[in-house]
Amino acid sequence: MGKKDNLIVGLDIGTTKICAIVGEMRENGLEIIGIGTHPSKGLRKGVVVNIESTVQSIKKAVEEAELMAGCEINTVYTGIAGGHIKGFNSHGVIAVKDKEVSKSDIARVIEAAQAVAIPPDREVIHVLPQEYIIDEQDGILEPLGMSGVRLEVKIHIVTAAVTSAQNIIKSANKAGLDVADIVLQQIASSEAVLSQDEKDLGVALIDIGGGTTDIAIYHNGTIKHTGVISLGGNQVTNDIAVGLRTPQSEAEKIKKKYGCAMVSMTKKDEMIDVPSVGGRNPRSVSRQILGEIIEPRIEELFQLIMQEIGQSGYDNVMASGIVLTGGTAAMEGMAELGEQVFNMPVRRGIPTGVGGLVDVVKSPMYSTGVGLVIYGKKHMMPMPSKFGRGDKNTFNKLFARMKGWMREFF
Repeated sequence: MGKKDNLIVGLDIGTTKICAIVGEMRENGLEIIGIGTHPSKGLRKGVVVNIESTVQSIKKAVEEAELMAGCEINTVYTGIAGGHIKGFNSHGVIAVKDKEVSKSDIARVIEAAQAVAIPPDREVIHVLPQEYIIDEQDGILEPLGMSGVRLEVKIHIVTAAVTSAQNIIKSANKAGLDVADIVLQQIASSEAVLSQDEKDLGVALIDIGGGTTDIAIYHNGTIKHTGVISLGGNQVTNDIAVGLRTPQSEAEKIKKKYGCAMVSMTKKDEMIDVPSVGGRNPRSVSRQILGEIIEPRIEELFQLIMQEIGQSGYDNVMASGIVLTGGTAAMEGMAELGEQVFNMPVRRGIPTGVGGLVDVVKSPMYSTGVGLVIYGKKHMMPMPSKFGRGDKNTFNKLFARMKGWMREFF
């Protein structure tokens, strides 16, 4: 298998699965040419708890993707999630040097906005400008070359625990991969499933994974709020395992095949076979009973999401509603229950904007993986990677990467 220079690989290191998606840049756009998935064994609620197990899962997912794409994978864009992620808004002001906004002015104002106390055990993952203000004229997205004397910026800063970010990089490096960049999972997912119109009007992206639920709120084309809830589809699987007295692995299969988030959408006479534990004979159970186990848990999750959106202060700007994505969002009845609870339009988000193996990745569970590839295309670095194998100073590099985000804007 040969090396190709025009490849971008997204590595979604999730709680339930590790997924490697290979994209190739062609004249007609980005095409997905390979995909590899493997059950994830070394993560809990989005955080690495066993490096060796994670490394093995990454290797298997990458090997599968390499085989399908017929190429060698060396560098990846990887996602980060977990309850340790914190996002907050900041504001910076400077005087414009030559009465005309230059690149150095933009760099200085963003630096001023970043002058907030961040604990040493935390690392900046993203610095995302929301809008610029020149001489009290707000709503400016691209200030370069504009006349003015006073330049302000509103930014959204995302921080993560340094150790969690290090462990993700370490896992990828041990699997023989360089990490080009670490991307917040809901930002990656939004690249794949949200339209520009939705971002302009106002939308909340809810990415429901196995261990965490990631939230991103957009308005006027920029990100306003990010949040993480340490609950996900695994809680539903646990409830099914306990409620139907069946092994966890079987509960996961039942959830995927027969799960429904709304009892009213199931039929009483529809029966499913449930394997028992301890060698007992399988039993037949009504699908409605399964629905009665799932619905309260999903409803509870939606209530927590509503609480998070309410606390963010942006609950009134979501004119285009809510987009659900992530593996759990594929379950029947999720959008319908969401519309009842949130009292606004809800749709299921599947990856768009790519060609090639579209049918293979046409599922909410691949949103983050495809989003990482799209993000990689938009923010490709001239250098090969930020976090290479065998780097002794990965810790220092984590802080040095703060300088790298400047390339995102110019």
